[in-house]
Amino acid sequence: MSHNKVLGIGLIGAIICMYLTYLNTLLGVQYFSFFGGIAAVFALWWGTDTIKHLCSYGLGTGVPSAGMIALGSGVIAMILATKVNTFGPLVIPVLCVVIAAILGAIIGYVANNIVNMNIPVMVVSIAELCIVGAVTVLGLTAMATGTFVFSDLIAGTATFFGIPVTNYAASYLGGGAIAVVFMLGAIAVQHAFNACLGPNESQDRTLMLAAECGFISMFCVSIMSVAFLSLSAVLVSFLVSLIGWVYTYKKYFVLSKRDAFMWLDAKPIREKEEA
Repeated sequence: MSHNKVLGIGLIGAIICMYLTYLNTLLGVQYFSFFGGIAAVFALWWGTDTIKHLCSYGLGTGVPSAGMIALGSGVIAMILATKVNTFGPLVIPVLCVVIAAILGAIIGYVANNIVNMNIPVMVVSIAELCIVGAVTVLGLTAMATGTFVFSDLIAGTATFFGIPVTNYAASYLGGGAIAVVFMLGAIAVQHAFNACLGPNESQDRTLMLAAECGFISMFCVSIMSVAFLSLSAVLVSFLVSLIGWVYTYKKYFVLSKRDAFMWLDAKPIREKEEA
């Protein structure tokens, strides 16, 4: 599958899922929060192929740093997009993508032209990774809280042992929950290619591991959402995450056995015998 096709599926799928989380607001429920996690899975799936595309230029050791750049710049774009709420919440996902693309292009230009990394796809790839990071954080945020409106993220009501607490310290941002989302996304976006890197790396296996990592991140966020969502909504997110993880894990296991079988009779390189 070409990288542009992966990009298109990942970006469009993520945006559609982000808008599906808005069903919470329209229907006055919280059950559709899990769509934010699905949006993050689409983004991470796309981001993994972007990292592979970028690191094909010899940046093998730069895979983890690419993941950190993606989520670090993505958090900035996500918070700015949710804060600039002039046109209403429905514009936030698209605005998040636009801000992230601009920020990523600037970072890519600095890396390529000022730091002199001189990689042909640097600017485009970093711009893509910034969008991936922003959409991942926005999606997992919506999954954890049921919303992506800034005012709700700083004044949310958390529940501790059945006691509702409403203040900044108990909110999604004030309580530092976004830091957990940052790390979940950063590890997920770089792990798949880092784990599958090698002479027998295959795209379908790498992307399946990326999806699995995305569902593991969803699983963690579903547990974390206990502080912000109703128990029934948490249960829906938990089950969707679990089903998605079990499915992708089994598929990844099958693909791993397939690729391992191809190397079953491979012989080690013989060392030159000393005279």
